[in-house]
Amino acid sequence: MPISNKIANAESASPWIYGPWLDLMVGCGAWSAPLLLLSYFAMGSSARTWAVAFYGLAFVFNYPHYMATIYRAYHRAEDFRKYRIFTVHITALILLTMLLSHVWPRILPWIFTIYLTWSPWHYSGQNYGLFMMFARRAGAQPDKAERRALYGAFVVSYLVLFLGFHTGPSSDPLFLSLGIPAVVSRWEQVGLCIAFLALSAFGLTRLARTIGWRKLGPSLTLFSTQFLWFLLPSAISLIRGIEIPQSRYSTGVLAIMHSAQYLWITSYYARREASNEGIRNWRPVAYFGVLVAGGIALFVPGPWVASRVFHHDFTGSFLIFTALVNIHHFILDGAIWKLRDGRIAALLLNSRERISGAAASAGGGMATAWRWVVGSTSGARSLRVGTALILLAWGSVDQLRFYLAMRSDNLHDLERAARLDSMDSRLQTRLAQREFAEGQPDLAEAAWRKAIQVNPSDPAPRQALLRFLVDGKRFDEAFDLTEASLKYSPRDANLLVDRGLLVSHKGHPELAIASWDQALAIDPGQSLAHLYLADELDREGKPKLAAEHYHAFLQQIAHQSSQQRAAPDKVIAIVIRMADCQSRAAENAAAIASYRLAESLAAETKQPKLESVADVNEAALQSHQGNLAEAMRLYQSALQLDDKTSDRNASAEDWLTYGLFLSDQGFPTRLAYACFKNAENLAGPDGAAVSRQAVNAAKEIENKKPGDVGAVRRDPKPALREALTLRP
Repeated sequence: MPISNKIANAESASPWIYGPWLDLMVGCGAWSAPLLLLSYFAMGSSARTWAVAFYGLAFVFNYPHYMATIYRAYHRAEDFRKYRIFTVHITALILLTMLLSHVWPRILPWIFTIYLTWSPWHYSGQNYGLFMMFARRAGAQPDKAERRALYGAFVVSYLVLFLGFHTGPSSDPLFLSLGIPAVVSRWEQVGLCIAFLALSAFGLTRLARTIGWRKLGPSLTLFSTQFLWFLLPSAISLIRGIEIPQSRYSTGVLAIMHSAQYLWITSYYARREASNEGIRNWRPVAYFGVLVAGGIALFVPGPWVASRVFHHDFTGSFLIFTALVNIHHFILDGAIWKLRDGRIAALLLNSRERISGAAASAGGGMATAWRWVVGSTSGARSLRVGTALILLAWGSVDQLRFYLAMRSDNLHDLERAARLDSMDSRLQTRLAQREFAEGQPDLAEAAWRKAIQVNPSDPAPRQALLRFLVDGKRFDEAFDLTEASLKYSPRDANLLVDRGLLVSHKGHPELAIASWDQALAIDPGQSLAHLYLADELDREGKPKLAAEHYHAFLQQIAHQSSQQRAAPDKVIAIVIRMADCQSRAAENAAAIASYRLAESLAAETKQPKLESVADVNEAALQSHQGNLAEAMRLYQSALQLDDKTSDRNASAEDWLTYGLFLSDQGFPTRLAYACFKNAENLAGPDGAAVSRQAVNAAKEIENKKPGDVGAVRRDPKPALREALTLRP
């Protein structure tokens, strides 16, 4: 009996691929729980270290796993011809899209969204295929109902994650969320979780009846892997309200585990295929070397060439290649791996189906050239070895560049990374921040401008340079920057808000209002645009419109987290300004409600000065409406609050205001006089206007009723105490 047949017979007696431990840990994903926990806690403590680690692991896991699909589809002429629609036509379409993406960057978010949304579906499909492979190797023959139930469970688990991805607005500019309302999404996810439990119970119990739970061990492990990868994170998100980061499912530890799983099964398939074709010296190291070199070729040269030759942003180009290589992999992988394919079933399930050993020869010059490249001549071997060495060296340089670029606290390393490839907007932004922190503003400005030149649509360097120019009072240059940037990002709401501020500073309020209105039309969530509009409309004497924008601003920040929200004193000041506008617009009930909101917030956050301001402003409104008792209570409350602050000028102004109120309402002249004299004494050098007004008011009383003020002039304290306890 030939050796290959003996190997096949030995393998057919066991459900395992390589052995229980390796199959369960890697193939079935039993290592998922510890790796996910490690990733979760490690990422929180050292995100930069783990970013470098994942980039390095991609070198030996992610990149080769893409090449494994290319190897499977292209290395045999028979497979190449069989899947020609995918190996030629779809590949050509992907390459065309790759070129178009470099010319028209606006389609990158669409491509990246497809990639991030498709990734977990691809992972689910692989898990389901391996689940069925192990079940069949264990002797199960699931009927149509069982297959549909089990497949439905895998689909449902993906849909739960899909809903999590597309709930509400996206926080990632590269991911375009469908914006499903949170309430709708939550109940849909709950329903899908129930469906998952029902489908799983039906399918797994039916399978266990035929072969027993013990033989289902590998398949059950894969089922638990699917649960850990998709349902558990979604359940935690539902219960704890934690947002699911879409990119983690494509670039983090899940991608590493998926890639290792893929390499595990494809290496087994390649070994079985070689054995079936009579190749006895199949070398796993050589096979893996081809995958590593090929994987580097897929991901590394493209961004380097695009950035050097076409002056395209390196990071943008890398994202384009990442998304499109993945999409090509998803399409090709879905076509070539089918257990219903006789050849695949024979090699993976150890079935007795006939395997054709005839490889149809492909004609043409390209096929002849390919046969020479993979041939045994010394020239072909030298070409293969030389190409592999160049790719490995190139990949090593790429790893070094990424490591240096991530060291944002080391100026020397960032400069070394920039020398390797300066056409990288994110790197130039980090370099600018470091140079500015180390007291080199001119170099920082040059780096920011370089980043903007490389990627004009990237908001990070533009916003940093705008802040730098505004802080340096270089308003004309800042305005020119916003105008130039709007050509590339005409619908950037943040940019329009900044442009409004700059044209307002240049003395063109009408253009500022137009910019802020346009920003709100694009993004109604631009709270600062509401605030700036309110301030400008208030200055223009349009209190009703100003109050509406203040109200919109306050409504939006009410839904922000405490970390995002402005400081309490600033929020209270805005509430008071809104109340003032409502008062001037004769919306008295709304104004009183707003003043009381400000008073409540100020009391809660221990802001006595602002609480005093709100009290005085409401007192003026209450007095105007004839509510003298309430007005008096508020004035007195404000004066008592003033005693808790060290602002003598504010206290002086409030005593002056209270004295005028007492005088206007006909209360005893001596009480008003005491208030005026106290205001005069409290007013400091910065309160000259208050002091002058208080002096004039006091003199007027002295001239009209000199007999009422003699005792007060000698000792004002009794009169002041009486004024603070006075009731109408």
